[in-house]
Amino acid sequence: MTLTADTPAARAAQILARPVSINGLTVPNRIAMAPMTRQFSPGGVPGADVASYYARRAAAGVGLIVTEGTYVGHASAGESDRVPRFHGEEQLAGWAKVAEEVHAAGGKIVPQLWHIGMVRRAGRRPFPEAPAVGPSGLRVDGTEGTGEAMTQRDIDDVIGAFAEAAAAAERIGFDGVEIHGAHGYLVDQFLWAGTNRRTDAYGGDPVARTRFAAEIVTAVRETVSPDFPVVFRYSQWKQEAYDARLAETPQELEAILTPLAAAGVDAFHASTRRYWLPEFEGSDLNLAGWTKKLTGKQAITVGSVGLDGDFIHAFTGAGAPLGSLDNLLDRLERDEFDLVAVGRALLQDPLWAQKVLAGRFDELAPYDAAALRTLS
Repeated sequence: MTLTADTPAARAAQILARPVSINGLTVPNRIAMAPMTRQFSPGGVPGADVASYYARRAAAGVGLIVTEGTYVGHASAGESDRVPRFHGEEQLAGWAKVAEEVHAAGGKIVPQLWHIGMVRRAGRRPFPEAPAVGPSGLRVDGTEGTGEAMTQRDIDDVIGAFAEAAAAAERIGFDGVEIHGAHGYLVDQFLWAGTNRRTDAYGGDPVARTRFAAEIVTAVRETVSPDFPVVFRYSQWKQEAYDARLAETPQELEAILTPLAAAGVDAFHASTRRYWLPEFEGSDLNLAGWTKKLTGKQAITVGSVGLDGDFIHAFTGAGAPLGSLDNLLDRLERDEFDLVAVGRALLQDPLWAQKVLAGRFDELAPYDAAALRTLS
């Protein structure tokens, strides 16, 4: 297809190909790879297949890769021995090779640092003896789990684990870090009133509930270089609670985001299930758009980009047809947000970014859930 100035393909290339700066990091274009748990790292060690998986997407034009969630160095952080860990000599050596291959392919990469909190089930690996922990010992559905409410020592230990992982990321050559504060996992369990019933300084009003997350950001910021980007991912919705909301109004959202921005977040990754839906009544802005407006920080949008169908269905074996990018491009052109994270479309096709930037839309394929079973 020949690109001329007035073709939709040329418009897509022009808008998506603009570089953007996050603190000291220049991302060559507006396309990011969304974090997607893959469980292809036995023993928590990412191998050569994981490195090639990310490098293929970098070579095909993805500007910024956010890795799958990686467990920080706390015994209760995870529940699968096939999810990669961001601690341990062998694990970090594996991640160093991932970063090296992505850079060789021309991309930028940040690890997503993760603690699942009360989502953890008893007796699961890699540390079966470790209990689930959370702000109040409550699961996302509000029921009491088999875990424990965190003590101050627990809180300090987890904050330290995030800081140590961030320091390791910079040391082994990553371009920044993303803190996973979304989807009902540990950091989000503190942010959300549904799971945070604490009566100490970490519970109460929205600002108090933000304290744990802000202290993680502060510790990370103090551990890494001033120009090392820190991204914070958050969401309104939770696993098993898709209608949950941290904030009902822009004012409530501002109260939550302001302490995080002040603590040192350079960019927010605002996770939604459908990026095109407005977040609050009376405005067309989505969650990322409101985030940028309220904080002045760079914002990353995500949610069914390039596809027509909710990503949750991917985990039930459902596919998804292709969707238009017109709405996305309109929003990017208005600078509603700065980057767009692509999930299933990039899972399906490692060349997705290359095809879109070149205007080869006719070569894009709908999502097939079989892509979950491979590291293509």
